[in-house]
Amino acid sequence: MTARRYDVAVVGAGPAGAAAAVAACRAGARVVLLDRAEFPRDKPCGDGIAAEAVDVLADLGVSGVTDGFAPVANLRLVGPGGSSVSRALPRPAHTVPRRVFDARLVAAAVAAGAELRRHTVRGLDDPVLAAAGVVIGADGAGSVVRRALGHPVNPDGHLAFAIRGYAASANVEQLIVTTRARWPAYAWSFPIGDGTANVGYGEVLRGPALSRAYLLQRLGELMPGGEPHSLRAHHLPLSTRRPAPARGRFLLAGDALSLINPFTGEGIFYAVLSGALAGAAAVAGPERAAALYTRALRRRLGRHLRHSGVATRLTQQPRVVDAAVRAAGRNQAVFTRMVDLGLGDGVFDLRTIGRIGVELARRPASGP
Repeated sequence: MTARRYDVAVVGAGPAGAAAAVAACRAGARVVLLDRAEFPRDKPCGDGIAAEAVDVLADLGVSGVTDGFAPVANLRLVGPGGSSVSRALPRPAHTVPRRVFDARLVAAAVAAGAELRRHTVRGLDDPVLAAAGVVIGADGAGSVVRRALGHPVNPDGHLAFAIRGYAASANVEQLIVTTRARWPAYAWSFPIGDGTANVGYGEVLRGPALSRAYLLQRLGELMPGGEPHSLRAHHLPLSTRRPAPARGRFLLAGDALSLINPFTGEGIFYAVLSGALAGAAAVAGPERAAALYTRALRRRLGRHLRHSGVATRLTQQPRVVDAAVRAAGRNQAVFTRMVDLGLGDGVFDLRTIGRIGVELARRPASGP
């Protein structure tokens, strides 16, 4: 019995994989979407859905992904030295549990024509992958496809670890509290709109593994409140160390490509965007897909990723982050630039850098 042939096989049905499947189907490809889990399923994440991610999905014809969840209009950011700013987001965001959000995207992929199969891929010799023209690895931080292509896990300094749960909360704005202790590190509270919030704590790995007890202790110190439930931990491969996006007929998208914003831990926008680009490129076939995808990623995210990489190096000193927070408190344009860099594909400009420099000069080098 011969295996069914597919133009595109997508490994992983999270946001990157589902977006890839929709894009490829819309271009007329025969697509199989593989995942080891049944949907709906939980996924550890901050659950924040930025407006830019919704835009990408709308361009694919996918709507209604945030229906039933109240928009979040404000963001409060607390710097590692205690500086604070609270302003309206340039565009409201949403907090949608991944159990809901991912299931909606999978449903959209199936509606577009993708064949959804519960299937565990253990290597590139998998018979389903062998029967496909192009394979898109969108199988997360522990990507089997990425490892099989010879790309190691991100090293210390380019890999974060976080724990998240849900807790009762009267908070109505997104809250991010950074800390000097083991910098870069921060806690968050993202309101869902039903009296609960997604709360969590994460930090960049730099040596020994982090225990659950330690992560919960840090979360309680920075974000006191009700005892969280449904706790799950996860790795976040940061965009500061990315593998090659494609090799031969294999493409990588989302977390498998280390597309996690190093400032905010945001990955949904990157996931749906890279997935959409991968799916669109895949329909060109195994001979052209890698080159088309690599160029599309560079054109769409190259400048942004360069700026976020430079900004990451500049903010190795917590006092620089406090200066940026103070500058954002004084000027809406700086706040907007910071949000766009952290949640979308924004870049810094010289005026913003200058205003942050002025704030650095206002305080002694030791900071608050």
